[in-house]
Amino acid sequence: MSRLLRACLAGLAVLLAATSALAHKPSDSYLTLRGAEGSSDITVRWDVALRDLDYVLQLDRDNNGELTWGEVRQREAEITRLATSHLALSAAGKACTWDSSAPLQLDRHSDGTYAVLSLVAHCPGLESESGLKAHYSLFFDVDPSHRGLVQWIAPGSASGQALIFGTESAGQSLALQPAGVWETLRQYLLDGVWHIWIGYDHILFLLALLLPAVLVRQGRQWAPAPRLDGAAKEVLKVVTAFTLAHSITLSLAALGVISLPSRLVESAIAASVIVAALNNLRGMIETKRWVLAFVFGLIHGFGFASVLADLGLPKDALVLALVGFNVGVELGQLAIVAVFLPLAFWLRATKFYRVGVLKAGSVLVALLAGWWLLQRMFDL
Repeated sequence: MSRLLRACLAGLAVLLAATSALAHKPSDSYLTLRGAEGSSDITVRWDVALRDLDYVLQLDRDNNGELTWGEVRQREAEITRLATSHLALSAAGKACTWDSSAPLQLDRHSDGTYAVLSLVAHCPGLESESGLKAHYSLFFDVDPSHRGLVQWIAPGSASGQALIFGTESAGQSLALQPAGVWETLRQYLLDGVWHIWIGYDHILFLLALLLPAVLVRQGRQWAPAPRLDGAAKEVLKVVTAFTLAHSITLSLAALGVISLPSRLVESAIAASVIVAALNNLRGMIETKRWVLAFVFGLIHGFGFASVLADLGLPKDALVLALVGFNVGVELGQLAIVAVFLPLAFWLRATKFYRVGVLKAGSVLVALLAGWWLLQRMFDL
């Protein structure tokens, strides 16, 4: 067994152990909080992933690896108690109290089944100018990367304010005044940046296409690119093609023009990572990697659209939110490129880059993406 193959297998074992969960989206829960004019009550819809609840509450009592509706329904009180104990709302310095407004239900998201809690928060003093304050901490003790994605619809407002609660932003204020144009744009722009940074499959696809950008083919060998501007031009073509393609399908899917099954989209995204990585080894497409970026970018756009759908789109600011999210994705990509390009150009002449990064790295990426493909195709 060659030294390169042994290194790849060892690296793969580490990657699979550490990142098998990355085949799906990171842990999120989704909340819609809605106020009503003349009322101190806040209605809440809270979608929490069953896989997260099962991890904490061990819902699968018979340990057969499959959750039934009966197993979930029997634990409704515990699920509600867990959730409400990790979301504190207060108005005018007074804590809100919780009631259930409907029985527990289930709903499908792009990454699995979620428990749906229908709640009412009684918040005396909500009418005061101090607004509503929220402190979110669900699952932070077991998964610091978990986030709560909140749509806050203020009393008398038709549009929502998008908020992201994480370990570093657990406490936030919810404005009683409807979000303005620039605030809506800013919120979805930040969401777009965040989602490209945690979209590991999107990042690996882009990086797999960019790895050879600082090299040129001389016969059957890779050689360092002579000039930075030439490498930058190659990077620009790949990023532009990827951006244009996923912007098209993201917009069409978010506007409801086209819809594809989530499992098909996520499987195709994993397959695109495999193709991009293997292309670095086989050299099937060397001078027009932007074509790969465009073709598979169309598929990646549907993946971004599923994230945007889970976040929720304000109906009266649909185009604005879509533009903000798309621009955020592009800014996130440019930040990645800004780090990658100078570092890769600096290392391009070394054997470490041409063998260790390009070849061994592409093998590891292809194997990891192959594992993701199996998980997504067969819903493992």
